[in-house]
Amino acid sequence: MIRIGNIEEAWQVLQAIPEFDQERSLAQLQERLPAGALVLIAEADGQPVGCKLGYAAEDGSLYSWLGGVLPAHRKTGLAQRLLEAQEAWASEHGFAAVTVKSMNRYPAMLRLLILNGYQIRLVEHFGDPVSERIHFIKALSKNAS
Repeated sequence: MIRIGNIEEAWQVLQAIPEFDQERSLAQLQERLPAGALVLIAEADGQPVGCKLGYAAEDGSLYSWLGGVLPAHRKTGLAQRLLEAQEAWASEHGFAAVTVKSMNRYPAMLRLLILNGYQIRLVEHFGDPVSERIHFIKALSKNAS
């Protein structure tokens, strides 16, 4: 099940995702997310096992900032369902596009984005291909209500 959640639930999920080696405190997450930010939670057996955080960017898009699914719940379609729920929410709230950044070190995320029609619009080079930051954008349907 995918539902609107709170930052505390998302923080608990993010703490348990091994790929995220940059630890963030709950206070840091709360400080980064503006009022009205989107917090989606994926549940399995009544427990949060995935999340997706997004907020309005200066360019008018919904910036999909941070998210993930716990290793034990991967390859179940939860990441896809979180992405679809985020796009639907963005469209319903008047956003024309969703933007996201990822890195070569997250190949599953890169595949998910490309399979869902996200297009590369910029690559930031840092001298190490694994650390390059790849910016994506996906225009949302204008006929959504």
